[in-house]
Amino acid sequence: MAELCRRSGVPVATIKFYIRLGLLPAGRLTSPTRASYDSAHEHRLRLIRALLDAGGLSLAAIGDVLRAVDDPDRPPADVLRTTTDHLTPPRETASGPELDEARAEVARLVRRLGWRADADGPAGEALAGVLVALRAAGHGDFAVLLDDYAAAAERVARADLGHLGRPAARAEQVERVVVGTVLGEAMFSALRRLAHADAWWCRLHPDSGARCTDPDPTAGAAWRRRHGTP
Repeated sequence: MAELCRRSGVPVATIKFYIRLGLLPAGRLTSPTRASYDSAHEHRLRLIRALLDAGGLSLAAIGDVLRAVDDPDRPPADVLRTTTDHLTPPRETASGPELDEARAEVARLVRRLGWRADADGPAGEALAGVLVALRAAGHGDFAVLLDDYAAAAERVARADLGHLGRPAARAEQVERVVVGTVLGEAMFSALRRLAHADAWWCRLHPDSGARCTDPDPTAGAAWRRRHGTP
């Protein structure tokens, strides 16, 4: 365990804690007081730390996801659902006509896009909660960007699955699904912040180049052309 600690940089006490939680398999006993830990333990430990530190998942969520990963009968699509459900945990949203209307709006969006997705699932419920919060804060007009956000999300999702769906053994494929989903979420969020900084630069310096004159020729208008809306 001391060697595993040295290789991974994770303290021994933390490693023992992960073993007690069932996140990390116990080592192979080589004597009554010693156990052996191999490269698979180090790999699993690095995966746990990535999901925790960069992905922001709780230890309980990581446990659920890893159990899905380790279950040979769970297809990758099911592992994906388990993972995405933990990225959109249930939120306390007061019931009422505002929430009902937001849910209906999400359902209309999903139908309009032709998405084969559950508008009543955790992600749809989370989106409805965001719409309610925007309106409660007096910024309901931000929701006019919903279609543009959806177009960007669809493009990213298809890029994700193009990468995640490459041929591989099940163990590698399901781990790729988990890492790509959780850390892809964090990566996209960070890229959005960088893009905001660039967009502000273009707004302040509109004559600095063609890209700032037309910074995103595919957003908004492209979605409307595709779906035949004005």
